[in-house]
Amino acid sequence: MAARVSGFFDTSNRVELAATIIMSLAAIFTAWAAFQSAKWSGEQAIAFAEAGAARTESTRFDTRAGQMTSIDVATFTNWINALNEDIASGAVELTGRTKYEPTPGTLSGFISARFRDEFKPAFDAWTEAFLADSANAPPTPFDMEEYVLADRLRAEGLVVEAEEHVARARQNNENSDNYVLTVVAFALVLFFSGVSSKLDSPRNSLIAIVVGSVLFVGGTVVILILPKILPF
Repeated sequence: MAARVSGFFDTSNRVELAATIIMSLAAIFTAWAAFQSAKWSGEQAIAFAEAGAARTESTRFDTRAGQMTSIDVATFTNWINALNEDIASGAVELTGRTKYEPTPGTLSGFISARFRDEFKPAFDAWTEAFLADSANAPPTPFDMEEYVLADRLRAEGLVVEAEEHVARARQNNENSDNYVLTVVAFALVLFFSGVSSKLDSPRNSLIAIVVGSVLFVGGTVVILILPKILPF
């Protein structure tokens, strides 16, 4: 019995026991790290897909905003031409006015009544500025801060959203890479722990198990720090 007890506490037995424990835990942590790496890679793919969808939607809204601007430019140009004709014919008089009011029965009045709702605030602000000081007024209503297109704002918001998805995807990729590094670390743990029991020199066995232990502790700390995706 005494021989058994003393044999249990031999250096070789202690090293082998430690190696067995470390290898068992390293195998478990390797599986967990591989699982986390795969999950974060999946999150990365989802985030990139969401970024692509947001950019596509942004392009759609930006295109529609451009179409609406073209309509506004065309109607405004037609209004300018019609207004000049109405002024030349005497149907419209702007002298002394501080605000433009459509003249019933005129082509310019007909066109101005059909401006889009998004264009009207900028048009009204521009006409007031032009009638007050034509020399210093902005060239067109499209230079006014009141000219705001909901589709363009939506497009800009989607661009920001896409960038946020891309940033999240990069972070997810970094998390996945960090878990891969822990897999490598635990693979080295398995190597040194396995080698420690095969070496003839007790000193070399001890060195191998110490190196494996250090790598195991380092990998475990990293796993505890890294963000995690629960499997449920």
